[in-house]
Amino acid sequence: MIDIRTVQSETDLARWCEIKTAVVPNEPVTIEQMQASVEPERVLLLADVGGAPAGCGIADRSNFGGRAFAAVRVLPEHRRRGVGTALYLELATHGRSLGLEGVNAFVYADEPHSIAFAERFGLTEADYQLEQIRAVGDEPPPAPLPGIEVESLAERREELLEAVWPIALEGYADLPVPGEVTYKRETWLREEATRPDGSFVAFENGEPVGYAGLTEHANGTATAENGLTVVRRDRRRSGIGRLLKTTQLHWAAGAGVVEIVTWTQKGNEGMQALNRSLGYVDTSKVITYQGPLP
Repeated sequence: MIDIRTVQSETDLARWCEIKTAVVPNEPVTIEQMQASVEPERVLLLADVGGAPAGCGIADRSNFGGRAFAAVRVLPEHRRRGVGTALYLELATHGRSLGLEGVNAFVYADEPHSIAFAERFGLTEADYQLEQIRAVGDEPPPAPLPGIEVESLAERREELLEAVWPIALEGYADLPVPGEVTYKRETWLREEATRPDGSFVAFENGEPVGYAGLTEHANGTATAENGLTVVRRDRRRSGIGRLLKTTQLHWAAGAGVVEIVTWTQKGNEGMQALNRSLGYVDTSKVITYQGPLP
């Protein structure tokens, strides 16, 4: 018998994190991260089979396209027994309770069983995200850019995040995703630059013109993840993005970080190429599927 229930306690949340991390080991998550990122419309589900942990799910309002977001994770030994379907139908019910009719779902390109699951529910491929990873070594200081000064968020995290929020909105509006991006300011202030020492703002004549964030990773302090990297529209293609990223790499080398992970979207080949030129290596590919909620 499949038992589906919402996460209610810290013990439940710990189990949810364990299952999610076991199923998607390159995207681990901790209790602390989930507690810090609580959203009022988010639901977390657990699935048990005969009292044994079998899977987990998450649903919320998506950041783009005016759709729900839903993700189902089932442990390998419990697949093809209806666990994923039971979780997904419950998540779809939550999505509809938010007044939404469509869904965004993300599936690893090398998982045919997950692709088949998505397509069975009428979802079709709309986009992809590319994971790139950079091993950190002995990184040289960044080459200066005339007229540009770079400041870490270490001492003024919230103040500087507020200052670059208008530029961030430009960046989110320009993301090549299938649907308009609706990113909340409070989410930005909470989730960006969670490693403020390694997050930087570029200034020109005292005005912010670019930002590159670095965030915590569930693997611990030796791993970090690139947040948003954005340059003001009128100052793009002038070397500011490269300056910010090389500044991050130089900081990481002195801070004990050995690996930086980043994700970019289809259509953002310029950023992908910049990352490769800096030594990032392509790894995983995640397909965005869209369709109606069942």
